Amino acid sequence: MSIEVLNESGHEIDVTALSALSRFVMEQMRVHPQAELCIKAVDEETIAELNAQWMEKEGPTDVLAFPMDELRPGLVNEEPEEGVLGDLVLCPAVAERQGDSAGHGTWAEIELLTTHGILHLLGYDHAEPEEHKEMFGLQDDLLARWRALPAG
Repeated sequence: MSIEVLNESGHEIDVTALSALSRFVMEQMRVHPQAELCIKAVDEETIAELNAQWMEKEGPTDVLAFPMDELRPGLVNEEPEEGVLGDLVLCPAVAERQGDSAGHGTWAEIELLTTHGILHLLGYDHAEPEEHKEMFGLQDDLLARWRALPAG
């Protein structure tokens, strides 16, 4: 897998750990081993501009997902498709506020947002109650498995 992490946010983030988490989530979701993902951490002004341009919403947000080749999770009896999964844009400043508010800190929030964003890139959504239940259940399960791994 090709995972590129760019930090243009002005905040300190562990790009190696973010790349490892992304690889773990993509492997767990049976994304093709040659799939490509780009994660960019940006400041609030940049994500607010992207949010206005692409989502027609005002102000900064936490994460935006831009799918490319519409890849979907690989099924157990089926080979996953090769291609570009897409781009994630994260805002560590927003993650910091949300992590503090939720009581789990900035890094846990960045992990959550990264996992959430990858699921969006794979076609998951949470607009309807059943979709919400499925996506957030999967997100919680992936994060629990990730956090149970021995620190390396």
